[in-house]
Parts: sequence; C-alpha cells; structure tokens
Amino acid sequence: MKISRRSLVLGGIAAPLAAQLAAQAETWPSGIIKIIVPFPPGGTTDPIARMVQPGLQQRLNATLIIENKPGASGSVGTGLVVKSPPDGNTWLFVFDTHAVNPFLFNLPFDTAKDLDPVMLIGTAPNVLATHPSRPFKTVADVVAAAKEKPDTITYASVGSGSGGHLTMTLLAKRAGCKLVHVPYKGGGPAMNDAIAGHVDMIIGSGALCMPQIKANNILPLMQTGKTRVSSLPTVPTAIESGFDGFESYAWWGVFAPAGTPKPIIERFAAALGESLREATVNKMLTENLQVTLRMSSPEDEGKFLAEQMALWGPVVKENNIKTD
Repeated sequence: MKISRRSLVLGGIAAPLAAQLAAQAETWPSGIIKIIVPFPPGGTTDPIARMVQPGLQQRLNATLIIENKPGASGSVGTGLVVKSPPDGNTWLFVFDTHAVNPFLFNLPFDTAKDLDPVMLIGTAPNVLATHPSRPFKTVADVVAAAKEKPDTITYASVGSGSGGHLTMTLLAKRAGCKLVHVPYKGGGPAMNDAIAGHVDMIIGSGALCMPQIKANNILPLMQTGKTRVSSLPTVPTAIESGFDGFESYAWWGVFAPAGTPKPIIERFAAALGESLREATVNKMLTENLQVTLRMSSPEDEGKFLAEQMALWGPVVKENNIKTD
C-alpha cells in the first residue's frame, strides 16, 4: 500500500492529539465545568439545567456553573459551545429550536457535525393556552374568530422557528385561518407577556405551561400529544380538535463540542442520568412539568436530531418562515 506524504503528516498530527485527549479523559474533571443554556433564565431549558446542577456537582466532584447565552433561538449560545475546546469542560443544553435553526439562520457551524450528542433528556407535548380575559374556550372558537377577523389574534412562542411556532403555522394552515405570531427570546419572556395579557394566546411545551395553568394564570385549549396527558385530562388533543394525525413535541437534549473524548461523554451522561433519576428532580420533571424522560444514548439522540431536522426543515421552507 502506498502511503502519501499527506497521510504521514496527518497521522503525525492525529497521534499526539489522540494521546492528549486520552490523557484529558483520565484526569477529567479538572477545573470548572460550564453548562451553556442558550436561552434567558426562566422558560424550561434553564430550570432543567439548574435542577440537575447539584447532582452533577456531587457526582463529578467538580464546580459546575450555568451560563445563559440567549440569542437567535439558541444558536448564539450553541455557536459558543462549538468554538469551545473538546475537553469536557463545556456542555450545551438545548431545546427543540436546535433542530430548526439550521433552516432559519446562516449558521457559522454545522449542527450535525460540529457537536457530539450526549443525551436526549425528554419530550413533552405542546400546549396552546389563552389568557382568562379572552373569550376562547376551544380551538374552534379561535379559528372562528380568526376567520372573522384575519391577522388580529396573537400568539406568543419561544422564538421564530420554534416547535411551537411551526406547530401553529401548520394548524392555522390546515384550519384555513390567519394568526399573528409574536416571537420571544425564550419561554420566560413569552410566558410573562401571556400572563399579563399582552398576547391572546401562548403555544409552549407542557413543561412551560403547566405551572401557570395550575395557577389559573392561563387556560389550556389544546395539547399536541397523541393522547391526553394525565395532568390535563379535560383538555383535548389536536387530533380530537379536528386535526387528524397531528402531533408535535417539545424536547430537551445535551450536546458537547465535537471531538470530546467518549469516556468523558459517557461519564457526564451517567452522572446526568443519575441526577435526573433523583426522586425530587424526577417528580418535578414528570409530574409538574409533564416531561416524558428519555435519557437516551448519544447514538439515539443523534438519530432523534436527524429525524427532527427532516421533519421540520421542509415546514420552514414550504411556509417561507423567516427570523424576526
């Protein structure tokens, strides 16, 4: 077999790098570990990260800090992680916008190649809810009002191209009505305005909406899972509301800079899984926030991301969805 000079050069570079990464894996963790949450405080991604922070610190015997780096539906913070060294000291907690951003923005990185999957934490149906002062009791009420006065009824989402935004885009199209989308830079700001009545409705994950539904600050009209969740037994699904076969889910996952040593990813994922299984955390996520925990392998998360990109990418293109 003929060996080229280029192969020798690359091999000469790769060998020391592999040795360096192996050494990092043996001594990790060393130094402060950062979790980048690419959204503002509040919402759902930030609280989930903060729920597992104590457990991760204890299990990894390391100081762990959470940094909120919002912007462009999560892509600003994601870009910072892509540029970070793959040494196990920087991790990214993402929301469902992660699969849509490649179709909305001219990203300076490759979502599928420049990050290594770590774990799909879980999924939850989206919930459409309204302010109590509004006259809507059902989705049919919303559709009728929107047909009577097109482009006047507003709904908040966590950002342009988010799962909630795309969900409402498809539902409005199927219903033959026009709604006004009001995007925010995360679930916290969106919910604040929904509670204040600055928008007519909000579309968000069950995790985002459930606490405010329980407090009677917003009233649920519809959920988008295949079946009703136990905490919303009287709220119909989109399928029951006349949208045959329609399902959509919010999701949360963890990624690392590409090239992070596999042993480090495995150890972080194991500590994260144990932290998610803690009784108080588990109850908060599954009962209070209605998250279905998946705690998948990196391989399964990579497959899931590819499926989500294949599902929502065409919706962005076919409906000419743009960033605001």
